[in-house]
Formats: sequence, C-alpha cells, structure tokens
Amino acid sequence: MDTSASDPDPGRFRELMIDDEPGFTDVMACVFGVQRHEARTYLTLLENPGSTVAELAETLDRDRSNVNRSLTTLREKSLATRQRRLLDSGGHVYQYTATPLDEARELMHETLDEWAAYVHERIDEFGPGAGDIER
Repeated sequence: MDTSASDPDPGRFRELMIDDEPGFTDVMACVFGVQRHEARTYLTLLENPGSTVAELAETLDRDRSNVNRSLTTLREKSLATRQRRLLDSGGHVYQYTATPLDEARELMHETLDEWAAYVHERIDEFGPGAGDIER
C-alpha cells in the first residue's frame, strides 16, 4: 500500500488522543490530511448545497482563491462535487455540493481502516534481524 498525502496524518493523532472529545473538524482534518479551514468549508457546503466559490467566500469570510483551493482539495478527497450551470446571460458558473455526511463518515472509516491495516503490516514486518528497524 502506498502511503500518500491522502492518508491520515500521524502527527495529528496525538492531538486527537489527548483531546477528551475531538470535534468533527479535528477528526476530519486528521483522517483526510486536510486543513481545518478545508473541513470548515465542507461543513459550510453541507449547509449550503449548490454554492458558488463567490458565495462560499462571502459566507466563510475568506478570499475566493483560498476557497477555490479548499474546494479542489475536497473534490480530490471525494468530499465535494462540482456541477456547471449555464447562465442566462451567457457563460457558466460552477456550483459545489458536499458529499452527504453519512457517506463522508463512511469514507473516514474506510480511510482510517486502510491506514491502520498498513501500519499493522509494518509492525508485523519488524523482527529479529530485520534490516529496516530504525533506532
């Protein structure tokens, strides 16, 4: 298994473990390796399906270019979709919708399970004479 940037961030696990009750944003950021502002963008999309970048930028009080980068990340993680809407005046606009919460939770479980299985495999590989044990 290839551990890439899409895998959970081990550095954030410590934060989650010492927090009595980590919130959705913290868990999502850890599991998907996203920034907290990207998790907040997801939550805003849940409340405002079909939003444009401009609408999200206003709601989140963030620059449009930053919101656009957050949406790109969310789409890469399968946490948001984009649809093109033609305007009556000509041209088009993109509208974004969050992946439903139940599907996002399932994605979190799957991602974490895959990462944990990888770590378990690595642990099982360590043994006497193993050349890859770092001290």
